[in-house]
Amino acid sequence: MCTVTYLPVNDNNFILTSSRDVPFSREKALIPKKYIENGIELYYPKDGQAGGTWIGTSEKQRLICLLNGGFKKHQQQDSYARSRGMIVKDLLKTEDISKACKEIDLEDVEPFTMVIVEWDFKIFLFEFVWDGKQKHLKVLPQEPVIWSSSTLYNDEMKQLRKDWFEEFKVESVKPEAIRSEILEFHHKAGIGDPKIDIIMNRPKVGTVSITQVSKNKDRIQWSYEEIKQNH
Repeated sequence: MCTVTYLPVNDNNFILTSSRDVPFSREKALIPKKYIENGIELYYPKDGQAGGTWIGTSEKQRLICLLNGGFKKHQQQDSYARSRGMIVKDLLKTEDISKACKEIDLEDVEPFTMVIVEWDFKIFLFEFVWDGKQKHLKVLPQEPVIWSSSTLYNDEMKQLRKDWFEEFKVESVKPEAIRSEILEFHHKAGIGDPKIDIIMNRPKVGTVSITQVSKNKDRIQWSYEEIKQNH
């Protein structure tokens, strides 16, 4: 699932936008809301099928966004020990994200990529990949990035999307304008081919929602939009 973009804004702000690509048969998600779990405040849209989430924030000053698959497309099993969406919630609640990523037991968990943003005195951007055998955790520079799920997009498609993102130019320095422009990218970027455009539409799977989380000074702002498609 998912196409995710990350844009740093100034030194201490960012915008992360996630287009969720899932089977149309999957039960509809609940809109984002606040939850208190283990005494910790979380905010996320709840997956209608497994009860986890693909994107959320917590009072730990952390954002996590999930993409299905690691670096390459994998052979899917009939079942797995734990839902990746539940792991997102667990990691949102932990004290030390680096330690938690290194210590978490991922045996019999389907491969995934997580984009993790933390902010306190400065912003840190992490990429955490589980390829089914090994964990890969690295800190990324504060630069614009786009990710596309390996389960849905091959290397050629991923490169096309990187090219589109590279061509995307933010002309305004005002966060409000930048949010609108990157949302427009998530709506319109592509070549008119619904199989690979950012709003993707294939016979059984497609983009069902766009979620955006932005930090502007001490304020975290969410937007959530359901995408209706003919299928």
